[in-house]
Amino acid sequence: MTRSRPLVIAAAMIFLVSSTAASCGDDKSGVGLGQATLGTVAEIVEAPGSVTARAAATVSAPASGTLAELRVEAGQQVSKDQVVAVIDSPELEARRRAAERAVEQSSGGSVTVGDTSAFIAVRHQTDTNAEKAYQEARAAAAQITDPALRQALSQQVDAARRQYNLASAAAAAALRSVQQGVASLGEAVNSLSSAQRLQAEQAYDLADAAVEALTLRAPVAGVVQLGGVASGGSPLTDLLSGGAPPGSSPGGGSSLPGGSPLPGVDEAVPRGAFVAAGTPILTVVDVSRLGLTAEVDETDVLLVKAGTAATVELDAATGASYRAKVRSIDLLPTTSARGGVSYKVRLDLDTAGTDAPTPRPGMSAVVRLQVREADDAVTVPASAIISVDGKDTVWTVRGDRYERVPVTLGVQGEDVVQITDGLNAGQRIAVSGADEIQPGDKAP
Repeated sequence: MTRSRPLVIAAAMIFLVSSTAASCGDDKSGVGLGQATLGTVAEIVEAPGSVTARAAATVSAPASGTLAELRVEAGQQVSKDQVVAVIDSPELEARRRAAERAVEQSSGGSVTVGDTSAFIAVRHQTDTNAEKAYQEARAAAAQITDPALRQALSQQVDAARRQYNLASAAAAAALRSVQQGVASLGEAVNSLSSAQRLQAEQAYDLADAAVEALTLRAPVAGVVQLGGVASGGSPLTDLLSGGAPPGSSPGGGSSLPGGSPLPGVDEAVPRGAFVAAGTPILTVVDVSRLGLTAEVDETDVLLVKAGTAATVELDAATGASYRAKVRSIDLLPTTSARGGVSYKVRLDLDTAGTDAPTPRPGMSAVVRLQVREADDAVTVPASAIISVDGKDTVWTVRGDRYERVPVTLGVQGEDVVQITDGLNAGQRIAVSGADEIQPGDKAP
């Protein structure tokens, strides 16, 4: 990363060399004279960047099946929670029907047991079935990449486990009462029947939720892009796991042996195609607020503050200029393509009030950050500054002789710099050829 040369914004009288320069004679033909003036100086840090969308979320198949319905087209605007696609999964439908039958059977009457030994065996099997269901649900939750969905499902599993444990404990207490002779076996059987009904109902609820998840909804409002994204995004995945049949590609289309799509073939999943669990169906991109990320070199990042104004140019929009403002600066660094250390700066992009084309996410940009500005400042051309023994100095004209004066620099522009101490506006100075002047030289 290299720092750009700062830019200058100044009044017309800043351009001293062309308007006030004068030759000093044959022996000092390279020396030009001007004067310190009042003006505005802006210091600019230039950084490469790219346009960003507010958010992007990829909607993926929650289970293996076929894409039964695709209710949106590429480029279509959708609202949050709008139904965008439906997956048909015979396996999940069959599981829900089986769970529904189990609920009906558990509601048909009490468990039939002949003695306490049979009771213990039935209760143990019920507990085993319940624990297996919870472990499978917990494993499914761990596969979900969206943190909110993963947490919600985990909490649902924990709540179901606690509820069932209470019912199972009640059945165990009833059995102990029977063994102690203070209750009948029928009372214990009723407690066990309640635990079995609860387990069956919970299994149905999980199966029903899996089928409901086959109706895919837009996680955010935005514009539809079919398929997934090459990088980034927030996939909303997998309530269940599954896999494609041998030899098939995840989206149902043609692919090369390595899994890459064939050239010239649309990667989007077509209606009716087989999809494995986790196959990206579409991505919704929220472009309601565009932003920028800029990579600022470590030598410049301390000059950048939240609220710093910037101008932006896009490679794709020659001649167009956009306004932006810094929203935040990352605390941790990244390694630039050249091996240096840089920091990511995030900006809000303002496209209002311009006839320039609306940028698209991912477009390359050049971001010019206005890190410092001085108004009503004493300014001189940058060519007037010379370094003597490590100190910044300027040749001034006193009477008919040159005199070297130490100065303190402020904001440093590309062509003009601010003088905070050592000069006043109106003083005559050498604005070019200063390195040719020697102490005691006569000024014209």
